[in-house]
Amino acid sequence: MENPELKETKASFDGKTFARRLSAGPGVYLMRDNEGTALYVGKAANLHKRVASYFDARPKIDRIMRMVARIQSIEVSLTRSEAEALLLENEWIKSLRPRYNVLLRDDKSYPWVMLGTDHEFPRIAFHRGGKDKGKQYLGPYPSASSVRESINLIQKLFLLRNCEDSYFSHRTRPCLQYQIRRCTAPCVDKISTTEYAGQVEDALLFLRGHSQKVITRLIGRMENAAGSQRYEQAAQYRDQINHLKQMQARQFVSAGNGDLDIIALARLARSCAIEVISVRGGRSLGQRDFFPSQSEGHTDAEVLHAFLGQYFRERTPPPELILSHSLEQQNLFESVFSERSGRKVKIQSHPRSHRRQWLELAGRNALNALHMRGFESSRISKQFEALAELLQLEDVPQIIECFDVSHTAGHKTVASCVVFGFDGPVKSRYRRYNLKGFEPGDDYAAMREVLSRRYRRLQKEEGHLPDLILVDGGKGQLGIAMEVLAECGLSDIPLMGVAKGPSRRAGYEEWVLPVAPYRLQPGPESSASHLIQQVRDEAHRFAISGHRGRRQKAAVHSVLEDIPGVGARRRRLLLTHFGGLQGVRKAGIEELMGIPGINRQLAARIFKALH
Repeated sequence: MENPELKETKASFDGKTFARRLSAGPGVYLMRDNEGTALYVGKAANLHKRVASYFDARPKIDRIMRMVARIQSIEVSLTRSEAEALLLENEWIKSLRPRYNVLLRDDKSYPWVMLGTDHEFPRIAFHRGGKDKGKQYLGPYPSASSVRESINLIQKLFLLRNCEDSYFSHRTRPCLQYQIRRCTAPCVDKISTTEYAGQVEDALLFLRGHSQKVITRLIGRMENAAGSQRYEQAAQYRDQINHLKQMQARQFVSAGNGDLDIIALARLARSCAIEVISVRGGRSLGQRDFFPSQSEGHTDAEVLHAFLGQYFRERTPPPELILSHSLEQQNLFESVFSERSGRKVKIQSHPRSHRRQWLELAGRNALNALHMRGFESSRISKQFEALAELLQLEDVPQIIECFDVSHTAGHKTVASCVVFGFDGPVKSRYRRYNLKGFEPGDDYAAMREVLSRRYRRLQKEEGHLPDLILVDGGKGQLGIAMEVLAECGLSDIPLMGVAKGPSRRAGYEEWVLPVAPYRLQPGPESSASHLIQQVRDEAHRFAISGHRGRRQKAAVHSVLEDIPGVGARRRRLLLTHFGGLQGVRKAGIEELMGIPGINRQLAARIFKALH
């Protein structure tokens, strides 16, 4: 239930008068400055009392005093309970990114294990990004390596395929995965859909932590196979059971049983880090470090409070959370998390036995992450300073954007834009551009298109503009970049081209500038040269990976996929029966009608498409 916005005029905002008009019930409040920028989002069990506390005579820390001095309006939204206010608070923090809130800087979406259950033979694969309704997702996992480790384990234990559907539909014989016993080759009918569905069900149970159920099911199948004198199949079930039992024993020794997250916070000078270790079904899924921004001036408990709300905003909490610091509103979090997950969630900050050891380990890892981050940040900031000095810039650049173009003989052209700051790569702002509409191999036209698309969109959306722009190339590419920036009214942004030096060796690149001295070659001893080399190489890598993806997609595309009425199953039957696409091309309409499910009309359509 939302209250109409309550605001005072910007010229004379009176916080005390405003607070007196507020309800004594629960809700969320949003403070803004004179430009309408969000300053702070908070929740309260009693809105009147909480907001009034900002404007009373009691002494406050400097951070709060600075914030209060900037407040020109406050918006409130009433809620039915404090638990509802907690959820709404984190929704607003996520969308508005207020200046004075502790923010979880989580640039990347989390990785998941995906099961493509929209196919008769589901594939298991790594997934990051949006989700499709026809697929199942397990996770999220703390890191990409933990997802790949789980997929590797599932292939080894349950022999599920991980190939793309396009690759699967064109197989005429088993691939290497079948030969090394990582797949049952459903692509060439080496296993029935019923048996494969059983493997998928076992894999899902295992990923959800029910490995004992899987062992019980396998024992039953082994006994049935032995009773039917299918001894080879019974031996396969026996080996699966032994693998599972061995792995189960290793898990219980190292991680105990159950689902839980261990969350530890560490501080170093003005920075803090939070380490999350995830355990599911007694198996450690890995760990991940977070570095909340704007944490200075907040207590450890306050930072952890903010982190939990934002971290579990889109994730289902496990039944147990182990924290390094006590929370003032622990009961509230337990209530909200239990309601969201549909089961009781317990939070504890003083564990015993092996759980205490895990918490200490997480704390040491968080502190180590801070040390490493501090070293890396210091190194990169010095490189930025050296770069500003070499380029004679008035200010040290905060953000660098670099562009590169990749293609093969002018085809499938892809351009990349990578972004670097004092903390290194800012991957959430990376972009790839599929380019077309010009002569193949025209690198100048490609550079013009990517720069135009990038900066016209940034201007339209009022996005963050860089402090320095790099283009991979020499005088020609630099000239194109100067023209585009002039058209966009951005000529004041410093610009530089990075060309391969005479020896084409790393570290000896030539910097091409639009102003005197026009050319620089700092050499491999320069720390600024190391930075530019790193940025340029990252842009090159990102462009090449995008180009390879387009090229591979085109390579595996079959003309059969474009024929209406020819789905994955019919394509597989055609290719298997005729021994490949060439055999299908040679077949006449009558021969094509010999395939089950293909009538004369469809056969004629296929024949016409191939000729």
